[in-house]
Amino acid sequence: MPRAGLNRAQVVARAAALADDIGLERLTLASVAKDLGVRLPSLYNHIEGLEALHRELSMLALRELAGRLGAAAVGRAGKDALDATADAYRAYALRFPGRYTATVKAPAPDDDDHNDAAKAVLHVVMSVLHGYGLAGDQAIHAVRELRASLHGWADLEKTGAFGMPQDVDVSYQRLIDHLHVSLTQYAAEPVTR
Repeated sequence: MPRAGLNRAQVVARAAALADDIGLERLTLASVAKDLGVRLPSLYNHIEGLEALHRELSMLALRELAGRLGAAAVGRAGKDALDATADAYRAYALRFPGRYTATVKAPAPDDDDHNDAAKAVLHVVMSVLHGYGLAGDQAIHAVRELRASLHGWADLEKTGAFGMPQDVDVSYQRLIDHLHVSLTQYAAEPVTR
């Protein structure tokens, strides 16, 4: 029996929680319907299919991530802003692994709503980089370096890949310290390639 009052936002919210529990790659419309206590066909009244659900999850997660990064960056600059936003990024990825995974794929170029959600994250990161004096191509290269580093770390950490006894937080802070040095060097060097 369909649950009375169910709407698209509730479906997406429950799918997000379920993705965090079981992993985005294991999320199916059938698992969402079961979790909501509705029959699969009635779920199509709220979501067009699995691809549409993944898009909705991505937009939800990007907005959440932008909010957390923005809150972390407010009133900070340079290394302080980098530390705070990197910590917020790491915390989000570890606390919400399914949602975080939904943020990784780039939106379709013609999907304005999805692109706006992604740009909200980019805006915060660009603000942090502005504190290093980076703009234009230098900032884009720096964004890619930051994203690859932070995503790689988060992906490894959330899957339990750091099994050696040394303190993971010390290793993580060393990574951020190296990124700070790299960003400082970017500001002093012209982009040649």
